Amino acid sequence: MTIDQDTCYQALRSRDPRFDGRFFTGVKTTGIYCRPICPARTPKRNNVQFFACAAAAEQAGFRPCRRCRPETAPGTPAWEGSSAIVSRALRLISQGVCDDVSIEDLAARVGIGGRQLRRLFIQHLGVAPQSILRTQRLHFARQLIDGTDLPMTSIAYEAGFKSIRRFNQAILSSFHASPTELRRMTQDQERTGGDLTIRLAYRPPLDWQSVLGFLRARAIPGVESVESETYQRSIEVDGKSGIIEVMPASEGPYLILRIQLPTMTRLAQIVDRVRRIFDLDADPIRIADDLGMDPMLRSAARVLPGLRLPGAWDPFELMIRAVLGQQISVKAASTIAGRIVQKFGTPVDGKSASWITHVFPKAEVLCDADLHEVGLTGARARTIRTIAMATRNGTLPRDGSLGLDSVVESLTEIPGIGEWTAEYIAMRAFGEPDAFPEGDLGLRHAVSNGDSLISSADLRRMAERWRPWRAYAAMYLWSYTAKKERQ
Repeated sequence: MTIDQDTCYQALRSRDPRFDGRFFTGVKTTGIYCRPICPARTPKRNNVQFFACAAAAEQAGFRPCRRCRPETAPGTPAWEGSSAIVSRALRLISQGVCDDVSIEDLAARVGIGGRQLRRLFIQHLGVAPQSILRTQRLHFARQLIDGTDLPMTSIAYEAGFKSIRRFNQAILSSFHASPTELRRMTQDQERTGGDLTIRLAYRPPLDWQSVLGFLRARAIPGVESVESETYQRSIEVDGKSGIIEVMPASEGPYLILRIQLPTMTRLAQIVDRVRRIFDLDADPIRIADDLGMDPMLRSAARVLPGLRLPGAWDPFELMIRAVLGQQISVKAASTIAGRIVQKFGTPVDGKSASWITHVFPKAEVLCDADLHEVGLTGARARTIRTIAMATRNGTLPRDGSLGLDSVVESLTEIPGIGEWTAEYIAMRAFGEPDAFPEGDLGLRHAVSNGDSLISSADLRRMAERWRPWRAYAAMYLWSYTAKKERQ
């Protein structure tokens, strides 16, 4: 792994927020490591060492700074510079896969052996997968210690530690304070009754209204709602249902995630899913700079700062929603999705907002559902049942273990799913930044001149110059066209 030390030092001196999360600075004289935006006095050049990720800094013996709090930095954008395999493995680690399987199993999921995965991690990130996993657990534990009233036992297990003793030792070793002492130091906790509230960092800018507008138009009645500045939806975790709310924080580049569940479990996975819904680990300035060099996207990149690629809570739900949206309006597809939810969904446990009433139906339920009752044609109903059966049987992807080509190939094997639907699902359900639904009529109109509609083949050739951000290019074209139509 190589990292340009001189460039990093210049970024450190400028405290440029665009580099926050891209690298970390180890200060040899103090033994701590910091974010590029740390307010402390800039150390001398020969007293610092730069690392591609927090795990590498900790493995080198540095501990987190208490002023800039490296554990609260926004996620590294797509782990830039990493191989596709490393990126997919990191995605699985963030989803909590390694809480249930070994690193060897993780390697098998991305199609290689354990030794090869370790070699790739060291090559691209400077540390082995186990170090990344350990640091992720420590940082998530610190978030829960600072921002919640959860008992330390619950925090230890939610962060992935197998025993309280190991949890206490790891926290003390990394932060030089016990979990209880860290909680006592905390000044800015966000608490709301019996709900759990967590702050989610992102790299600004974030076009919150654009994201909300996109999600509002496609919200599934009974499952999702966008009101004012807040996104709400139902979730189900370990058989228990509840509601999450996401809204901007009053200060700083944070979103506030409020979780309402009967029992607080799988919190790391919940946080990861929410981060993917709002694409919080993206680097919007880098993406805009790259795409803005193309004359076709220059204006869109300029007038739409902070554009994100909205994701989905659950890939299965998004697959069904995408199939429902084929050849009908967005509003009509949402209406039919709402009927499916009311007919086959599960009511949310306990008291909930009147507009959030159900959890989206499970794949097992839709396998045998009579979808004609909600107004679907025979062909569309068969496609949905086939998706449900493939999901239930594990033959369709539900995580990030497959690459873009494999995802599209597995989806298009299902009758009723074409290239457009498969690429759209890859964009939103799996966060593939280079997915591109070239057959989309709106995209073809957006890049056409006058009355001559560009062909899908010509659009495909044009989009080659937008790699590896073709999914963001599609979002720019859709959003910019919609913005001009509103004016």
